[in-house]
Amino acid sequence: MSHEQIGAMVETMEKECKDIRREAIKMTWYMRGGLTYEHAMSLSSQEREIVGELIKDNLETTKKSGLPFF
Repeated sequence: MSHEQIGAMVETMEKECKDIRREAIKMTWYMRGGLTYEHAMSLSSQEREIVGELIKDNLETTKKSGLPFF
């Protein structure tokens, strides 16, 4: 690989790491202590996807029911 290709790969990986951290922090906020940051970071991508779907479903239910979320 050329230096440019390696540099591009590193940039892509850094962005992916940042996205995972952001996703983990959002999950911990939405889960209100039910999921720690450390635990969120240890989840597999499939597990993070499932938790994200659960959060989305709960937000939709809250909107439909009219109950306060925040």
